[in-house]
Formats: sequence, structure tokens, C-alpha cells
Amino acid sequence: MSIVKSFRFPVSVHWLGGHVTRSSAPGKPDLDVATPPEFRGGVEGIWSPEELLVTASASCYAVTLAAIAERRDVPLRALDVRGVGHVEKRADGRFGFVAIELEVELGTDEESRQAAVEAARRAEELCIVAMALDVPVRVRLAVPASTGIVPGP
Repeated sequence: MSIVKSFRFPVSVHWLGGHVTRSSAPGKPDLDVATPPEFRGGVEGIWSPEELLVTASASCYAVTLAAIAERRDVPLRALDVRGVGHVEKRADGRFGFVAIELEVELGTDEESRQAAVEAARRAEELCIVAMALDVPVRVRLAVPASTGIVPGP
């Protein structure tokens, strides 16, 4: 008999007034979230939902890659992910995300470079947040070597 895994991630959002909300999750610090300053009525200095979506994609990729590397005994010496969300008029005529781009720099031992690239590609396929989105999450991988940075495929 197989066991089916099922998880729930409850959050609550309370409107504080204007364009500001406070997000809560059990056992975690609250986080204020507001309309980004790029939009009318936006608020400077507070995380926006758009930034949180890109952060969710980037951090999901990073922790997924770390877990895969650990399972495969691939040493990680460094892992940095920079993300950019692209918001513009979409093909369906609505304004929204059209892509999220992640630039990943991964450090490992020279003899583990290929295994690290394979783990990174697998993480791209398995990231739960990216799978939940209807926009592409594009990953550009670099694994520095002693001779320089080698871009991924």
C-alpha cells in the first residue's frame, strides 16, 4: 500500500489600511505586504506580492537544488540565486507576469561539476512553486570552475 503525501500551508492576510496588508503564518513572524511603488498608490520599503512571488520561485529552486544535491552526495560550496519577474501585457491581453528568470551560480568541487549541473536541472523540473505557475520560470545556471564560469545549457 502506498502512502500519499498531502500538506497544507495556511496563511492569513489582514488589511491594515490603504495599500498595506499584514501576512501571517502559524509559528512565523508576520510580514507586511503592500502594493509596489511601480503601481498607483504603491508603498516604498515594504515587500510586494510580486516580489514575494519571485522570491518564492527563487527560494523554492534553491532549497529544491540543495535537497537533491544532498540526496545525491553532490557537495555544494556556494549557491546564489538572483530572480527577476517580468510583468507586462500578456498574450491574452491581461497585465501580469510573463516570465520569471533565475540566474543561479553554483559552487562545487571540480570533480562534481557535472553531477551538480544534473542536480540543478532536476531542481528546475521539481520546484513546486514553479510547477504551480502558468508563466515560465527560466533558469540560467553558472558553475564556476578554476578556469572561469561555465554557463549551463
